[in-house]
Amino acid sequence: MKPIKKLLLLLILIGLVAGGIFYFRDTKAPQISLTPGSGPISSKTPLTLALEDEMTGLRDLTVTLIQQDRRIDLVTQSFPPETRNHQLELDLTGKKVKDGPFQIEVTAIDQSIYHLAEGNRSQQTFQLTYDTRAPIISILSKAHNFTKGGSGLVLYQLSEETTKHGLIVGDRFFPGYQQEAGYYACLLAFPYDIKEADFIPRIVAVDLAGNERQAGIYYRAKNKNFRKRKINLSENFLQMKTPEFEALVPEVVEPLDIFLYVNGEVRKQNRAKMADLGKQTSATPLWEGAFKRHTNSSTVAYFADYRDYYYAGKKVDQAVHLGYDLASVAQAEILAANTGNVLFADYLGIYGLCVVIDHGLGLQTLYAHMSQLDVQAGDQVSKGQPIGRSGSTGMAGGDHLHFGTFVSGMPVEPKEWWDGHWLKDNVSDKLASVGQN
Repeated sequence: MKPIKKLLLLLILIGLVAGGIFYFRDTKAPQISLTPGSGPISSKTPLTLALEDEMTGLRDLTVTLIQQDRRIDLVTQSFPPETRNHQLELDLTGKKVKDGPFQIEVTAIDQSIYHLAEGNRSQQTFQLTYDTRAPIISILSKAHNFTKGGSGLVLYQLSEETTKHGLIVGDRFFPGYQQEAGYYACLLAFPYDIKEADFIPRIVAVDLAGNERQAGIYYRAKNKNFRKRKINLSENFLQMKTPEFEALVPEVVEPLDIFLYVNGEVRKQNRAKMADLGKQTSATPLWEGAFKRHTNSSTVAYFADYRDYYYAGKKVDQAVHLGYDLASVAQAEILAANTGNVLFADYLGIYGLCVVIDHGLGLQTLYAHMSQLDVQAGDQVSKGQPIGRSGSTGMAGGDHLHFGTFVSGMPVEPKEWWDGHWLKDNVSDKLASVGQN
């Protein structure tokens, strides 16, 4: 064979190999995803379509809505070369989609010459349900009496599964919890820091499609005025607390500045921690009857005392005292106020060594300023069980117990939960009326 023929055959062979490589270099179809890709949606649900073709890039896209015998074109689009990724929101506005099942059919073709230059084709059909009906809320509890700073219980039923439900008071949300009998129970607060006119509790429910309904409740709200107190900061107190708080305060060395930082920033951090713990609760009540008060104690500070702090004759700070200070003897034995689960047993800023016990439905008790902890997180405790001893750790000037009650992280009046008569009228009888004590 002549050299020129050999060269020609070699060139032809190289061309065939190169052409084959070029032809088969992209045999992978575009990737398609839709979020959400199944389940119920409403007109408020964003439908996000994402496409990807990392080899030759996207060329054409068609999106069709199918419901019964109707086919509605949503998108017909071509892409410029080198379009590797594309994302868009599908708009169903004005498409007259009816409540019920429907499909979204997506077809994407890439720039490949595979399949005789028709490109790689990917087609997916997503099964969805259109739902425009908000949940129906049926209120089961009848009387709802609230005192400013206090608590209350609302019972209700919902017509369908939800992603969120509970009660809202202004910008505060109190989640509800499903009970064994199928109804829902929600403990909420009349916050100590809002006006009576601003206390307008409403039940809210949002279904899986995002439809929301709100419902008012019949209620009575009683205003309450809280005490105002003047606290004089002594040099001895500041010097005594400086070593304990120095580790909590960045780049502050003066005792007064350390106090101000702890009383302000650290207090906010501790409140945020309590709000976080408020989400970690049993869905059903764990408590048994009225809550126990610290044995043989006298009250030295009350819930929602508004405190002005003075140093050297000048007002330097203010805060609200959100619990009861109960004093008896030094290092007194502290008992669990009621049955529950220990969520926290450690040092926490202004509270010092403290214990937080969950009693269910978002109700939790705080035992602060302790000198000794006899329980740890994860323990189950019974009403009256020893959990530690009183002390003066944290923002305390002397040995006592700071006792606080919280509903979904919101501080509430402890006195109500000590009162068996209040508990029966406002909580226990309601639960019993629907079959749960």
